Amino acid sequence: MESAMNRRQSVDLGRWIIGLLLIVLAVATIFPFIWMASTSVKPMGEVLGSPERLLPVTYDFSTYTKIWSEVPFGRYFLNSLVFSCSVVAIALFLNSMAGYAFARLQFKGRNLLFILILCTMMIPFQVTMTPLFLIIYKLGMIDTYQGLIIPRAADAFGIFMMRQFFLTLPKDLEESGRIDGASEFRIYFRIMLPLCKPAFVTLGVFIFMGNWNDLLYPLLLTNSEQFRPIQAAIALFAGKYGTDYSFVLTGLLLASVPTLAAYLFAQRFFVSGIAMTGIK
Repeated sequence: MESAMNRRQSVDLGRWIIGLLLIVLAVATIFPFIWMASTSVKPMGEVLGSPERLLPVTYDFSTYTKIWSEVPFGRYFLNSLVFSCSVVAIALFLNSMAGYAFARLQFKGRNLLFILILCTMMIPFQVTMTPLFLIIYKLGMIDTYQGLIIPRAADAFGIFMMRQFFLTLPKDLEESGRIDGASEFRIYFRIMLPLCKPAFVTLGVFIFMGNWNDLLYPLLLTNSEQFRPIQAAIALFAGKYGTDYSFVLTGLLLASVPTLAAYLFAQRFFVSGIAMTGIK
């Protein structure tokens, strides 16, 4: 009886320790956002005079109106939406097709080709950005939506993730489709694709967040405000507006809203998509 009570107490103590650790990690994760929101409403003198103070003494919301009137922030926002959403739509289609082919179709050199695609994940963007810039320049697509979207139309991670998910689906589904005379594309589009909604949404969130928050890539391929995405534009605020930190942090805070909304919208699919991908 006493040993059972001791075990129960040790289990309760372990749960309290884990809960306390999770609370500390949650506070550490959310604190930068709180500090960013607080600094965005501080006057410039207070930002420079006491940056360590979390809550402002006086609240100044003028940066939220100034950022829309003094710079084409709406244009930057639209550019990021067009860029990110277009990449998501095209990449999901191409990645899912390639993932289906590697998971279900038998063709010569399939495994070797898949390994070569995975090897590209180990090459940093800094290695390929010069050849990429030269190719886009030769094609005349610098400072265009096409130049931003086409190089991101497919990626190794998306192909790998969709392949792993397609491997979890039973083969009886596609075999029944072949018996009914369906083509391979019809089997993929009408039978297999509707079943991979969790992985589809999860990959879409990853792609959207990766492209929305990217900085170096759009800086490399855009020159004008007409096509510059929001993160690249915010990176130029410091030099253009003399390091107005409240101005910069206001832009960052507004720029983080779509990614948070995308995650909240896809949250119920996110966990199941991660859990089911890779279960063979």
